[in-house]
Amino acid sequence: MSSPIPKFSDLPLDKNGPHHNAWGLYGKDDQLGTLNRLTDDIVKAAASEIQTGTRINLDWPLDAQADVPFFGRQAFEKNVYQKPPRIVNDDVWTFNTQSSSQWDGLRHFGYQKEAKFYNGVTLDEIHGRNGVEKTNRNGIGAWAEQGIVGRGILLDYHAWRIKNNIPHDAFETASISAETLQKVAADQGTEIHFGDILLLRSGYLDAYNKLSRADVEAMRQKQPLTFTGVEQSEETMEFLWSNFSACGADHPSWEAWPTRKEWSLHEVMLAGWGMPIGELFDLEGLARQCREVGRWSFFVCSKPVYVPGGVASPPNILAIF
Repeated sequence: MSSPIPKFSDLPLDKNGPHHNAWGLYGKDDQLGTLNRLTDDIVKAAASEIQTGTRINLDWPLDAQADVPFFGRQAFEKNVYQKPPRIVNDDVWTFNTQSSSQWDGLRHFGYQKEAKFYNGVTLDEIHGRNGVEKTNRNGIGAWAEQGIVGRGILLDYHAWRIKNNIPHDAFETASISAETLQKVAADQGTEIHFGDILLLRSGYLDAYNKLSRADVEAMRQKQPLTFTGVEQSEETMEFLWSNFSACGADHPSWEAWPTRKEWSLHEVMLAGWGMPIGELFDLEGLARQCREVGRWSFFVCSKPVYVPGGVASPPNILAIF
């Protein structure tokens, strides 16, 4: 049986485009990218992961970072007000979609040197400037039509590295390699299926929850901010490209930050392949459930908010066992 996707060595598909791109694989107007891998058959097969009906929330609260979010982003604000004379309340929320759990959409991060987003979309198309008509192409709303739904796997790197006495600092630049991720999967006895939704527990939230406000405020002043994340390498890209429909983690950068290469995984995954990147997912309860049942695979249901032309979205995500 032939592979449903080109080999990693076949990239870039558009030879006139940036490195490692898969532009045109699903047509020049495609806005789903690797979510095209979540076919009806793959989602139907993933439903077999539901055995008990136990549901685990993976969203961090929208106000979890309070008034001190990293990267200088706006804090979540909630205004609850009564509509007198009735005993009725409404509320208004104001927030940056990047300040808590989020899916990075295809308008978030482009190829930096080429200034192009997935399938060649430009900044002028997104912002409607320099005589170019503004469009909603690559908006997060396109993902809301069918959601991000399928078989999820948790690679609990945090538990694995503690078990193996491997030092770790969530707030310093360091890399987690593809080889390490495969070792974690083998140690857990977790099989990887094509089209899986990968969730990586790096240990960031465990570390963040132990910080004082003074610690957080001090870290926010660092320039640049530094975080441990997935390694920027050919091996990592091949591992991700060959297996997954979407990738998420518990830390704010997905990859080692700042990048240790002249390019970043955000460029290749978002702008090159159209692969969703999830950040700041709360995977602590999920890790406990996986350990309890001895299974690190489950059904995932995520419904991005339907905002045409949006850049990112809260994931609204559940793992179901």
